[in-house]
Amino acid sequence: MVNRVNETAARAHMESVIDDHEQAFETFFLAKFMNLSFEYLPLDAPSADKEVCRVSFPVLDILKNPQGSLHGGVMATAMDISMGHLVNKVAGPGATIEMKVQFMRPVIDGIVVCEGSFTRRGRSMAFMESRLSDESGKLSALATATWKMPQAVK
Repeated sequence: MVNRVNETAARAHMESVIDDHEQAFETFFLAKFMNLSFEYLPLDAPSADKEVCRVSFPVLDILKNPQGSLHGGVMATAMDISMGHLVNKVAGPGATIEMKVQFMRPVIDGIVVCEGSFTRRGRSMAFMESRLSDESGKLSALATATWKMPQAVK
């Protein structure tokens, strides 16, 4: 017997995404496909550099690799989105210049949480990180990235 995703559930999910998405921050097709939820958190500091974009989503079968864990590309995408949405919230749409991802442990099920934050923010570029944790709070992946800030994007 071939192991497959539930085709009925996958088709219903795709129909829902097609019906509900808008190509805008938080509601674009890929965010809806991954069931992303967004939350913006100021931390206990007056600086905007301490803000966080928290992205959470369930580990769906359609997001898993053949080994049964959350696909690394999905993890990287969610971390990139957490950083990009924070840039947009703070300064407007930016652009990823480069990103490095370190995978530390597989995520099998539950709710995944990514927290994107600035490590250093300038006028034209920002250095950022996103930490992806499993439902128990264990760090599963870490992304570091360089972003072009909006006023420099043209």
